Amino acid sequence: MVADKERGKSGDKRGFASMDANKQREIASKGGKAAHLKGTAHEFDSEEAREAGRKGGRAAHLKGTAHEFDSEEAREAGRKGGKAAHEKGTAHEFDSEEAREAGRKGGESRGKVGSHAEHEKESSYSSQSGKSGQHGKDGSSNHTNR
Repeated sequence: MVADKERGKSGDKRGFASMDANKQREIASKGGKAAHLKGTAHEFDSEEAREAGRKGGRAAHLKGTAHEFDSEEAREAGRKGGKAAHEKGTAHEFDSEEAREAGRKGGESRGKVGSHAEHEKESSYSSQSGKSGQHGKDGSSNHTNR
């Protein structure tokens, strides 16, 4: 009896907990597949899935295990997601007004960095050195309306 109590306190793992992570994942996967075949698996609606992802992300950030995307990784992930949605036929197709509004909101979220005012400033520097044809020294633009 004393040996059992000591074993529990010593941190020895037994059963499922003693298996390596890959073996645990394999067994859990089989259980999930069986539940789906029986029709007893929980089917998440989009709101439940969103909330579960939010909770998981929050927990990972608190533990310090979350992946931090740099801007290039985020851009690539978004590109892949958009491409997949278009291939599946589930992508939202913006009309010109929606696209204009999304672009306006995107510009606002960046604040001063990447704003039109910053672009104007950078363009005027490069046009003075003769490297950019977007904006002339007089502030005129050769952008075409689309």
